[in-house]
Amino acid sequence: MNSLHFLLSLFLLVVAFPNPHMVYGNAELRALMDLKSSLDPEGKLLSSWTNDGDPCSGSFEGVVCNEHHKVANISLPGRGLIGQVSSAVAELRCLSGLYLHYNFLSGEIPREISNLNELVDLYLNMNNLSGTIPSEIGNMASLQVLQLGYNQLVGNIPKEMGSLKQLNALALQNNKLTGQIPLSLGNLEKLRRLNLSFNNFNGIIPATLADIPHLAVLDIQNNSLSGTVPSALKRLGEGFQGANNPGLCGVGFSSLRACNKDKDLYDDNQIDASNVSINNNPPKHFPEPANIEQHCNHTHCSKSRFPQAVIAASVVTISITFIGIGFFTFVRCRRRKQRVRNTSDSSESQLSPEQPKDFNRRSPSPLVNIEYSYKAWDALADGQNASGSSHEHLNNFRFNVDEVQSATQHLSEANLLSKSKFSAVYKGVLRDGSLVAIRSINVTCCKTEEAEFVKGLSLLTSLRHENIVKMRGFCCSRSRGECFLIYDYATKGNLSQYLDLEDESDHVLEWSNRVSIIKGIAKGIGYLHSNEETKPTIVHQNISVENIVLDNKFNPMIMDSGLPKLLADDVVFSALKVSAAMGYLAPEYITTGRFTEKSDIYAFGVIVLQLLSGKTIIGGSIKIALESFKFDDFVDINLKGMYSKSEATILSKLAMLCTHEVPDQRPTMMEVVQEMTMVPAHSA
Repeated sequence: MNSLHFLLSLFLLVVAFPNPHMVYGNAELRALMDLKSSLDPEGKLLSSWTNDGDPCSGSFEGVVCNEHHKVANISLPGRGLIGQVSSAVAELRCLSGLYLHYNFLSGEIPREISNLNELVDLYLNMNNLSGTIPSEIGNMASLQVLQLGYNQLVGNIPKEMGSLKQLNALALQNNKLTGQIPLSLGNLEKLRRLNLSFNNFNGIIPATLADIPHLAVLDIQNNSLSGTVPSALKRLGEGFQGANNPGLCGVGFSSLRACNKDKDLYDDNQIDASNVSINNNPPKHFPEPANIEQHCNHTHCSKSRFPQAVIAASVVTISITFIGIGFFTFVRCRRRKQRVRNTSDSSESQLSPEQPKDFNRRSPSPLVNIEYSYKAWDALADGQNASGSSHEHLNNFRFNVDEVQSATQHLSEANLLSKSKFSAVYKGVLRDGSLVAIRSINVTCCKTEEAEFVKGLSLLTSLRHENIVKMRGFCCSRSRGECFLIYDYATKGNLSQYLDLEDESDHVLEWSNRVSIIKGIAKGIGYLHSNEETKPTIVHQNISVENIVLDNKFNPMIMDSGLPKLLADDVVFSALKVSAAMGYLAPEYITTGRFTEKSDIYAFGVIVLQLLSGKTIIGGSIKIALESFKFDDFVDINLKGMYSKSEATILSKLAMLCTHEVPDQRPTMMEVVQEMTMVPAHSA
């Protein structure tokens, strides 16, 4: 009887002083179930979220936990959710990423969301949210990305948002926001991208925005702003977008009218005096629970309601007694099996490996690692290929599916740059505000051999040259059946845009730019053809003006270098049809069916002719004039005679040699580069 009493007392003690892990887990499960009821009121879309399930087992769709068995991410973009964002989300205290964009959510943003002190990314864009932006969001010190665009939000931007010192991207476009742009936004020292377009903002652009050191994009189009744009914002170049603000003017901004000195002056009365006092009167903080000092890298996230000493003594007593109690042993074993590995380290690969060094980022959202479909993709998960050789360096280039979707606005048609039978290319913006081009390739277009696929991917990531488009990373998704390749974005587009132009076109390339571009292309091909320790000799196979892009200084970069190593043979072959139709295919390919360095040189020669003539198609009349060196008959008339005949002579001879019918009569690319040294670096 005494033993029974002891066990009964022990049971009551366990109930009174439960394991902190268990209490926390149950609290998070309850919060998730409340959130489910709110997000999915009809219970059709989140059926995997169950009362008796384990959120950290991988069975809860879109839910990822950290190593301490706490919910770290909820990622449900584009799931068709029709409910609201419940305040219950605030109970998930270790949440670092909340991705609910591209749904049909309505209602207001709960003020309690400010309790998420660990939240780094908040994506609520592309919904039907209403109400105002809670001023309490200014308390979320860890927030780095805030996406609230394309909703029905009203009211002002809270001046408290100037307290988000870690924020690097703020997007509020396409809402119904009013009032003035707060001066306090100038305090966001790490801000790189600010989008306030398509709202009803009035007043002037605060001069404080021009002082943000890392600001690269400021989009204020389609508002009712007035006054003079701070001249310091001219440093943004194309990153400044201010069209469709009738009262706005500026000097040196192509999208704005010139200022009238008598009318377009700063009106001090337009400035809200309450904005000025942001530093003197800190915003009132939304009441926080007592556990805000605890961080999610601790064993548990919340403080106990009981004295620590009592809990410690109870835990010791319970632990000793549990040795002989099978039931509790089973519970502990089960919990041990449910633990998940730490994903926070691998998540850092979501960001570009070439981020600016001063972009100080905490451990970012630990989203699910890249999914793979083919065996080759699965092999990348542990850095091994079929032969067991290590490809650990690929870990430095991994992106996450959500990173790709967010960068391209869910692969929207508005961001589509080009499309072919086997791939599509989208313009994207990473979290740090940098522009990228993302090529989506269907899984069926990739090599099926595991070793070949991994080898091809390794080759693409190893290429480094100023005239080769740099690959930022990759992401392969099992659920989408796609592989994404992320590259630097070229702001001046591809070379084809500068051919076949009508007279007086703004896109006419000056002679010096044409010479510089030809030199750069030659150097890029020369790098591909060279045999170095870091890479083998590479034959591009598809050099064309469509695959030459230009940066903001008209520096040429070759796209898709090494891509055939990743693609299935039939896909590579189908791409040749376009190349042949445009005249880039060397004549010997018809008989040999093989690509060589000489076939790349032939295509280079065609590009030289295209740049000299300004024409995409090199007809017979151009070739006749070329052979007779009658430059006025084939050099682009848009140049209006502003070119060097001596340089045109060198380039014409080079083009004829490179397009010789006999491969052996064509020079090597090393010889081409050497010949190009005879052309001055800057031509008049």
